[in-house]
Amino acid sequence: MVGTRVSTPITIDVWSDIACPWCYIGKRRFEAGLASLGDQAPSVALTYHSFELAPDTPVDFEGSEVDFLARHKGLPADQVHQMLDHVGGIAREVGLDYDFDALQHTKTLKAHELLHLAKAHGRQLELAERLFEAYFTQGGHVGRVDDLVGYAVEVGLDADEARAALADGRYAAAVQADLDQAVAYGIQGVPFYVIDGRYGVSGAQPPEVFAQALTRVAAERAA
Repeated sequence: MVGTRVSTPITIDVWSDIACPWCYIGKRRFEAGLASLGDQAPSVALTYHSFELAPDTPVDFEGSEVDFLARHKGLPADQVHQMLDHVGGIAREVGLDYDFDALQHTKTLKAHELLHLAKAHGRQLELAERLFEAYFTQGGHVGRVDDLVGYAVEVGLDADEARAALADGRYAAAVQADLDQAVAYGIQGVPFYVIDGRYGVSGAQPPEVFAQALTRVAAERAA
């Protein structure tokens, strides 16, 4: 019985938003933390859950990322530039080249619906990576249906199914369930990691924090 528990992958439930720069950084740091364990790394089952940082954002936002943050947070443009420079520097430390000048701010609700479709086909992790990459490094649009269908095809999903799912909103309830669970957990910012359904890790923590949490859970399971 103990052996069965240990062999079961550790669940990693991540609340995140495609439009969250710290979520992509957190993704890289989690991956680094897991990789640092080498042969001792436990098996994990990672699932992304929906969170909207700015649900009132229009799909076609007119303006730059600086314009959006200045309005959304009520900050002067100079301060926003400093914030983005800081985040961009941290992103480079984990191998990500953020292009905030090219970034197309948008509503991410449909992207979250598409992530649920990808989950149903076992392609969620691939799609999450592709959407983050497009949004933060390539100036891609992740709010329009045509663009989202293109990303879906790139990770092996069917174009017609993806378009139909986004049109009929078949995963809207699943997205809402994620949002409701975030409220129930008291999540106010992302990324937020729930490890093995028991331990919460808030923010894009250093790799060693994730490594320690995974090691702890694996040891508890083996006890």
